[in-house]
Amino acid sequence: MSQKYNQFRAMLALTKASLIATFKSPQSIFFSLFFPIVLIWIFGSLGGNSSPSIDVAFEKGIDTSNIIFQRIKQLPILHFSDNKKKNNEDELKKGRITAIINIIPVKSNPETTYKIQLRTSTASKKDVPLLQSVLKTVLNEMDQLLHPGIKPFATITESVSYHERAYKTIDFFLPGMIGFSLIGSAVFGIAFLFYSLRETLVLKRMYSTPIKKQYIILGESIAKVIFNLMTVVVLISFGHLLYGFHLAEGWITFLNMLILSFIALLVFFGFGFFISSVSKNQNVIPIYANLFMFPQYFLSGTFFPKTALPAFLQPIIKFLPLTAFNDAVRNVAFEGASLTSCWPQILVLLVWGVIIYMLTAKVFRWE
Repeated sequence: MSQKYNQFRAMLALTKASLIATFKSPQSIFFSLFFPIVLIWIFGSLGGNSSPSIDVAFEKGIDTSNIIFQRIKQLPILHFSDNKKKNNEDELKKGRITAIINIIPVKSNPETTYKIQLRTSTASKKDVPLLQSVLKTVLNEMDQLLHPGIKPFATITESVSYHERAYKTIDFFLPGMIGFSLIGSAVFGIAFLFYSLRETLVLKRMYSTPIKKQYIILGESIAKVIFNLMTVVVLISFGHLLYGFHLAEGWITFLNMLILSFIALLVFFGFGFFISSVSKNQNVIPIYANLFMFPQYFLSGTFFPKTALPAFLQPIIKFLPLTAFNDAVRNVAFEGASLTSCWPQILVLLVWGVIIYMLTAKVFRWE
């Protein structure tokens, strides 16, 4: 009697073959690993702040009719946190904003009219000199207009409210590079792979063998998951060992980052499957893939903070899958947030996953 065909063993064999083929692909290694490492090396070596804007907040109850308030509010380089929507004390402590600004009238000192008080945190102290420089420029302009040659209109004082670990460029940039690597490798890798397998009739031939079609997809997908998670491990290790990328809770943070990467991969794979199914020829795959990926590269906080983007885009970009992943990984890595506290971002990813796999189920083709 013939032995029953082992679907699981066949799937593992397919996974092994696909994984070996991926490691032998120069394009996969370059775009998933080498290119992100080069970018991490460049930005990690630069240090400092790559942000084109400074995140700040005003103290609750501040006099909004004050002329200094009105002038500061108009500065395009400053991005103001909403007191009603966010706990700014927590935002300051975690380094998400540079300072909380207060404007205090000075009646007892004849040398000045107002005092601008900056409450800062060591977590974002690197941006304080730039903030002070911007404010001093504004005050000098107001001195020339209101009190030329007399006493300064206002002075600036700083006090450190929270002593936390400094937020470095690598802490912002490395999670973005992980997202950059995952979305590119997952979408392009899956789209080209399954289109090629279908075009060369390999899928059809596999389907004619005893292995069931779901095991074919599982085998190829597992190989891609292993490759991409190995890439994430290398990127985190590279950033941590060479540039001090912060892992707030050590191994727990590391594992949480891998779990988030796994969830994101499953979602991004869905877009790869969808693109491979709707593409009429191989030439349109990069077009469809880039239509999905490129807007997210520049809108999802991959290379620069989302706060640098126009205000009307803010309610939209938080629902992009790459935004959800980038935000969740940064919260986990720097702040030591748990996966349960990242439920809004995980929910966004899961909703995208459900939508794209429902669409893919309708258009996926074996031939």
